[in-house]
Amino acid sequence: MKENLLMNSILTIYKKELKSFFTSPMAYIFLVVFALVCGYFFTNTFFLYNQSDMRSLFGIIPLVYLFFIPAVSMGLISQEKSLGTIEIITTLPIRGRDIVLGKYLAALTLILIALSITLIHYITLIQVGTTIDHGAVFTGYLGLALLGGVYTAVGIFASSITENQVIAFIVGIAIVLTFFLMDKLLIFVPSGLAGIVQYMSTEFHLSNISRGVIDTRNLIYFGSIIGFFLFMTTRILESRKWS
Repeated sequence: MKENLLMNSILTIYKKELKSFFTSPMAYIFLVVFALVCGYFFTNTFFLYNQSDMRSLFGIIPLVYLFFIPAVSMGLISQEKSLGTIEIITTLPIRGRDIVLGKYLAALTLILIALSITLIHYITLIQVGTTIDHGAVFTGYLGLALLGGVYTAVGIFASSITENQVIAFIVGIAIVLTFFLMDKLLIFVPSGLAGIVQYMSTEFHLSNISRGVIDTRNLIYFGSIIGFFLFMTTRILESRKWS
């Protein structure tokens, strides 16, 4: 009974948040711009450089994520704060964890819809008779989905620490950019810390999965980072009940 109530609470928040995305122009603008940006870089390599594989697309999507996911998630909680509705939500018989999970899953759904649109390029390559490593494409998309999950968790955390959406956007970009750049700054890191810094890099784990090998260490990394930021967001949200 308790588990059913928990799932109902999460589902209610999820449906409400997802509906709010698509009742405003934001979701449609995001999906169109995401598709256009990814399509531009894919067709550039496909036609101009005569490269017919998914590597160019998989290389550009993480860069697009750096800006688009913080933009999608910046208002998840900060908007509720600025409107004053967060006070009402936190007094309802709904756990902070349910609110966070519902909002997180709604934003992640939008990201996955955007990601699924890029499958048209995969279908295009199949139609023109290109030899494709389907396993690598699958793991590539799996890695991008997990990366989207991490950045969405970071975004909702950034949204929870302020009521200003612009500040949430900037903080979100700063955090995801830090994770993105970690393995690129190893030359500036003492050798004793290089392994730790590299392990914390999202690009390091994404590249491992994209090569077609699904290692549990990579899955544990993505799951741990997602769990950490969702936990921190929940604690921040629940702290309002006692403030």
